[in-house]
Order: sequence, then structure tokens, then C-alpha cells
Amino acid sequence: MKTYVSTRANIPEIMDENPRPLWSVMIPTYNCAQYLRETLKRVLTQAYGPESMQIEVIDDHSTDDPASVVAELGDGRVRFYQQPKNVGHIDNFTTCLRRSRGKLIHLLHGDDYVLSGFYEKMTKAFLQSLDIGAAFCRHIFMDNHGHWQNISQLEQRESGILKNWLEKLASEQRIMTPSIVVRREVYETLGGFDRRLICSEDWEMWVRIAAHYPVWYEVEPLAVYRMHLDSNTGRHIRTGEDMRYTREAINMFTAYLPDEI
Repeated sequence: MKTYVSTRANIPEIMDENPRPLWSVMIPTYNCAQYLRETLKRVLTQAYGPESMQIEVIDDHSTDDPASVVAELGDGRVRFYQQPKNVGHIDNFTTCLRRSRGKLIHLLHGDDYVLSGFYEKMTKAFLQSLDIGAAFCRHIFMDNHGHWQNISQLEQRESGILKNWLEKLASEQRIMTPSIVVRREVYETLGGFDRRLICSEDWEMWVRIAAHYPVWYEVEPLAVYRMHLDSNTGRHIRTGEDMRYTREAINMFTAYLPDEI
């Protein structure tokens, strides 16, 4: 059943009868053109055809000319949309979700990337388990120079639906955004990212999804998350705001956890 919370954007169902792709790879950007080239290259080397995969860069009114990167690499395959003014990353995410037409949505930040096999493995997961709301893989942390630092912990030994996942996820943020894919109908039902949060909004979303749907886990590390001070997370860590919003996120999702957790 569709839920409504005023601070979460409504993601309307697609009602037209035009053909829809299986995938929407939606790439939100803000002043990260120096990294966007690698992000797009990694997607395009494993992309399905346009009838099966929508690829679109959604830019939050950057000043570093991401349009030229898209024009250079996209060759008409990648669409580009720029906000008429800076709206902030939460509303930019909402634009990504609303412009998506695929049945599966991958929000891939313009400074992160995925490794070969990501879309193949994720497609198999959703085809194998029709009831899952999301699927994610292990991820690798890298620095601003692209050097790999470490890898996320192994959640279970074999790929498949996670057991007791809601309890684990509510205790610690364990999913980085480039590693997760969500069914569009899940966003249609639960709404978009919560505007009350400008940090930890992803954690709240993943817990919200896990509270309503089974979640698949891929053991192979196929997503790479960039850590740098100019990212949204980096900016809020520098100011100390990350802890305040982390506490708020916990207070928010506590309301939809079972009593025994």
C-alpha cells in the first residue's frame, strides 16, 4: 500500500503505454565533472541497449561543465538534464527518481563507479527473486585519487536474500549508494528520500526499504565508493553535522522497526 509522508517526495507511477526499459541508471552530479568521465566509461562498457537501459545525468546546476563530459563520452547514448538552479542533493535525487522510466533504478553518484558485471549480476538477482525490493553488492572504498583503500565486510558467504537484515542494517549503515539497485515500484510505494535529512538520508531509505521488502546481497564487490572532502558526506563530516543527522535518521526509522529490534 502506498504510504505518504509530507517530507518525502511522491514518485508517481508511469501511466503511459510507451515501452519501458528494464534499467534506469540515473547519475546525480554536482561539481564532480573531474570524476564523471570514469563513472560514465564504466557504465557504458557494460550498458545494455537503449531499449533496455536508460542512462541519464541529472546535474544540480554545477559550474564545472558536466555537459561537455556527457557530450564527449555519451555520443547520444547518455541524456543530460540540468536543474535551472541549485536545488540541493535531496531534490536532485527526487528528479532522478521522477525522470526514471526503468523498472530497476540505479542511483550512481557522479564521483563513484561500478565494475564489470554489476548490471549482469543485479539483473539475475531480480529475475531470480521476484519479491525482493532491492539488491546490493559489496563495495570498495577509494580515495579522491582513485586508489582503493578497503572493502566492505562480507554480510554472508553466498549471494542471496539476507536473513535478519533489518536488524543488522538498523544498527549500522552498511550500504553505499553506488552498490544498491531498487525497484521503481518500491519508491512509488514508499516515497523518495526524506527532505528532513541532508546527511544519512540514504541510511534511512535503505532501512525503510528493508522494513517492507526482502533484500538480495551479491557477495562479489562490484561498486566503488569515492571518499573525498568535497562530497556531500565529506562536507558534513567537516562541519560535524553528520552526527546530528545520523541521530535524526535513527529517530526516524526507529518508528518502523519491530518492537523486538
